[in-house]
Amino acid sequence: MSFASEVKKELTNLEVHRENAKAELMALIRMNGTLKISNGKLELEFQSENSAISRRVISLLLDFYKVEARVVVRRKMKLKKNNLYIVRLSTRVKDILDDLGILDHNQILERVPIELLKNDLQVRSYLRGAFLAGGSVNNPETSRYHLEIYSLYGDHNEMMAEMMNKYNLGAKETQRRSGYIVYIKEAEKIADFLQLIGATNAMLKFEDVRIVRDMRNSVNRLVNCENANMNKVANASTKQIENIKYLEENVGFEKLPKKLRDVAVTRLKYQEVSLKELGSLIPDGPISKSGVNHRLHKINDMAEKLKG
Repeated sequence: MSFASEVKKELTNLEVHRENAKAELMALIRMNGTLKISNGKLELEFQSENSAISRRVISLLLDFYKVEARVVVRRKMKLKKNNLYIVRLSTRVKDILDDLGILDHNQILERVPIELLKNDLQVRSYLRGAFLAGGSVNNPETSRYHLEIYSLYGDHNEMMAEMMNKYNLGAKETQRRSGYIVYIKEAEKIADFLQLIGATNAMLKFEDVRIVRDMRNSVNRLVNCENANMNKVANASTKQIENIKYLEENVGFEKLPKKLRDVAVTRLKYQEVSLKELGSLIPDGPISKSGVNHRLHKINDMAEKLKG
């Protein structure tokens, strides 16, 4: 089961106060419902690949409007593994859509009338229904952080972004070929959204994975930085040895100033030690790390100039 499916499974098992559950039904019908004329009669169809979501729609319709919808299971094409669950309602369709703020004088309203979402819990329920109808979220273990909700209408998409950003979720909008999406890419904001719509268990799992993943990335960065520093030190040491040997062969240590000669001879003798350790081994020492480094720079400059 995908992580998005786990989230939706948790949401469909969530008990919601009746006063707020209607907002969830508004989003479900608005986003996944279609109108048809069957035998001269207006019919509402709700489609989903998730049987639990379809059962939730049937339950909410019965609870609020005392109407019984029927469900038809349709097997999709060979390449599609999931069945399609179609909830069909042919009773009081117009009255129900008017009450849910979807129809007004036979015109589809792209935005939910403000008066139908009166409080914070109703807004959260609407966003829950919107996610159930058109939402997806990437598995934090295997891919980049991304949560989105698809909508057919631009105004409705804008409205959902406004709702989400009331909770400082950093939601953004974009247009797709066949519609619009509102999306969140920040891991912490995705966790906040999951908590907001009631998917507490999914949020905790998401946070666990995120924390471990971020910690692993931090460790990898530290290791890479340490390796880079070690390589840098090793390369610098190799260059120092090469230049000291070059000066020995082409100039002779006896012609070097005593301070440089002492460092050069000691470095050749102790090639693996750090600059700090090298300073303690130099005759007439000890010399500080910066002092050793300064003298080695002079040796390198002298050798490079001779090489031309």
